[in-house]
Amino acid sequence: MSGDLKLPGPLLLVGCGKMGGALLDGWLARRLPPEEVYIVEPSEAARAALSAKGVRCVSSAGDLPGDLAPAIVMLAVKPQMMDQALPDYRRFVRAGCFFLSIAAGKTIAYFEEHLGSDAAVVRSMPNTPAAVGRGITVYSANANTSQQQADLAGELLSAVGEASEVEEEGLLDAVTAVSGGGPAYVFLLIECMTKAGIEAGLPEALAERLARVTVAGAGELARRSDDPASTLRENVTSPGGTTLEALKVLMAEDGMEPLFIKAIAAATRRSRELAG
Repeated sequence: MSGDLKLPGPLLLVGCGKMGGALLDGWLARRLPPEEVYIVEPSEAARAALSAKGVRCVSSAGDLPGDLAPAIVMLAVKPQMMDQALPDYRRFVRAGCFFLSIAAGKTIAYFEEHLGSDAAVVRSMPNTPAAVGRGITVYSANANTSQQQADLAGELLSAVGEASEVEEEGLLDAVTAVSGGGPAYVFLLIECMTKAGIEAGLPEALAERLARVTVAGAGELARRSDDPASTLRENVTSPGGTTLEALKVLMAEDGMEPLFIKAIAAATRRSRELAG
């Protein structure tokens, strides 16, 4: 999405670490007036840096204005801190406000239990490329959330990349496995390509540079192209050539595909265990 970001009321950001900070920068880049943003951040150094951006920062929920009526409460604290944090924000539950969480493993039912069954809740799963505006986030809203609020959640999340809504919250376990952990798989690919290049005789620095820039460039090519990944792969693969020989290994019965299916299944299973 593009254009100025307009909200129906103040936005309260609870926690402003790497992901919260990336989102904030994305909102401000979309010309969201900084005076509409309130941030609860316990770190004094972080508050000083944030205040320089024109947003209003406090160290705890108790320091927020008593008459503050946010339209959105963005929960960006670590999952293990959520139990402690949530009670302070129960007072904001009302028809005109929804809670948007980016905490992994915390279900909608969890937030309804701690905030009340009448709370409007949107659960989302972003990924770390949000830090460079290339993230993708999938989100799901509960029955108390209006479509207008869900759409606004998507607009807020798309400030750092792409966002997509799903009706079935259970799909977020597979999303966590594919895109949430996906950057780690890509970084592992860079590591593996680097080591393979070294084994083939390349100097370490050159092997790493070739792997890193190739993966980054291929990713950007895939992002810009409308062709399916299979077509992009075929475009690089000449009949009888070197790439084909490598793909015979990578696409064998015990190659990448079954390995990734197994890996994603394991991550999805673990996500369900953590949410349960």
